[in-house]
Amino acid sequence: MKFMMFVVSDAQPDQPADESDINLWVDPLDASGTRVIGERLAAAAESTVVRVRGGKVLTTRGPFAETSEVILGFDILEVEGIDEAVEIASRHPMARNGQIELRAFSPWDTAD
Repeated sequence: MKFMMFVVSDAQPDQPADESDINLWVDPLDASGTRVIGERLAAAAESTVVRVRGGKVLTTRGPFAETSEVILGFDILEVEGIDEAVEIASRHPMARNGQIELRAFSPWDTAD
């Protein structure tokens, strides 16, 4: 079962994230194949929001909505189920400084 794991923090956290132990989390998951891919994302201020309205493509630089939280990065996990995904997410350094959001991949052929 695949899960998208969003690494989330406050837009202006009280303390910078402690990334000194991220490799302790990443290395064993990469070695086991549990972590399919993961990347750090550019700052929200560098994002581009794309919308189509009235047949026209509209773009906005930076986050579209005011928010108190930002997605800093992501990981894709291949695990047996939600319990394993939660256990892995709970060991991520940002689980202590921010939050981790897990979402299962949903097949295209299912109705919402």
